[in-house]
Amino acid sequence: MIDVRLIREDPDAIARALARRGVDPAEVRRVAELDAAARERLQAQEALRARIKDLSRRVGEARRAKDGPLAELLSEDSRTLGNEERVAAAAAEHAHEQLHAALLLVPNIPADDAPDGAGPEDNVELRRWWPGCDEGMPFPDFQEHQRVPHWDIGRELGILDMERAAMLAGSMFPMFRKMGSRLIRALTSFALDHHADLYEEIRPPTLVLTETMTATGHVPRFADEGYHIERDGLWAIPTAEVPLTSMHRGEILAESDLPMRFSAATACFRREAGAAGRDTRGTLRTHEFDKVELFAYATAEQAPAIHAEIAGRAEALLRELELPYRVLDLCAGDLGDSSARTFDFEVYAPGCDRWLEVSSVSWYRDYQARRANVRYRPASGGQPVLCHTLNGSALAWSRIWAALIETGRQPDGSVRLPGCLARYLGGETVIVA
Repeated sequence: MIDVRLIREDPDAIARALARRGVDPAEVRRVAELDAAARERLQAQEALRARIKDLSRRVGEARRAKDGPLAELLSEDSRTLGNEERVAAAAAEHAHEQLHAALLLVPNIPADDAPDGAGPEDNVELRRWWPGCDEGMPFPDFQEHQRVPHWDIGRELGILDMERAAMLAGSMFPMFRKMGSRLIRALTSFALDHHADLYEEIRPPTLVLTETMTATGHVPRFADEGYHIERDGLWAIPTAEVPLTSMHRGEILAESDLPMRFSAATACFRREAGAAGRDTRGTLRTHEFDKVELFAYATAEQAPAIHAEIAGRAEALLRELELPYRVLDLCAGDLGDSSARTFDFEVYAPGCDRWLEVSSVSWYRDYQARRANVRYRPASGGQPVLCHTLNGSALAWSRIWAALIETGRQPDGSVRLPGCLARYLGGETVIVA
């Protein structure tokens, strides 16, 4: 969440900044009012507590002076004030809870250099890449045999079975078979090996507590998009970002240990509640998918370089996979609620004739760390400081899988995979029926 002191000190400036995201200034005013009410109630409680403390001192003096009637009178006043203080404490706590709940719904302040815009149509394309583009070759002119959607290719080759998946789990759950399944495993090993030089590999739980989901901003605003196991108070993670963000929840790290980098390969679960009727064929939008995530804790000074580093790693994988891609700088109106700055990577899938998002690389500043209470102690001394958090997919496989199958399709119906995966596929790089 954002620092409430920013709203307290200059609510108009914060309202203008959040208006870039489409946030109604009335939401900021409401938070400012709740903050003022919470501080007023806390001050009332503290004033009563001070009076009680003073009365306790006077009771002690009266008893030492052996003035029993005065001590009893003062004690009675103290008991009366004690009841008032308990009521005031409850009111202060309630006001604080209202403020906290409101702050949880306020999105992050967009970075100054995030482009202005209201939605996806206003995102800024930074660059494109495709095999051979460095030599001046034009964007690939995909052939007719590559213009077949992956769900048809998958059925022809027996490597994607959406029908049996639906029988087992309902719609929008995929089932990969044979080389289709091996390809998902190969991609995961390929990515984890690529990141092993700097990123500590983690295998986190895929079920987490509500506090863990709240730390990243997925709860409460996006609770309807998550799979909640109410009996156990657990959530199926929508991304490994969720458990990785809380790896050091409530801790104070040493500045010398930053940046701390983690990678994780997990299944991810999303209801995609707002996507009814869109992209429901094949693997473009599924309730479960595999993904390798990169995550880092950093100082404010380290964060820009880490943001660029994660983006560079996602981009390097796409080049090795020989997939045409583009990089988008998300405008303020299209940023995720927790993000201050995001770069999206999209690959082109010729069978779908669409650009498919395969990675979002985001910088959250201290928004998530404030929720998770992850701080570091400066090497120069002084009070602990909130960390900055950053993360990015490197990469998400459901759409990469689709793009590889469509792009690599040959005239005879087989699929040729990029050479970088050969070592993870036992030397096999061609999928045949």
